Amino acid sequence: MAVRIRLARRGARKKPFYRIVAADSEAPRDGRFLEILGYYDPMKDPEVIKIHEEKMKYWLDRGAVVSESARSLLKRQGFLKSQATAN
Repeated sequence: MAVRIRLARRGARKKPFYRIVAADSEAPRDGRFLEILGYYDPMKDPEVIKIHEEKMKYWLDRGAVVSESARSLLKRQGFLKSQATAN
């Protein structure tokens, strides 16, 4: 089973809210996931990005692949930059 870290959309129409989740790469976008790793709310001013660092490190250490959209959020928070210097 290949694990992918990606966004899952929640919220009402025209009011998106995203969860950052670890999911099986074959699972649907808003379907089954393994664990919630954080959230992203683009509707707030300023945007809110919350990442559970211990959970994220756990999945990255086990080889989870990060999607492009999730990668950009992690870079904005400075999480992936710190991971690159740590290795």
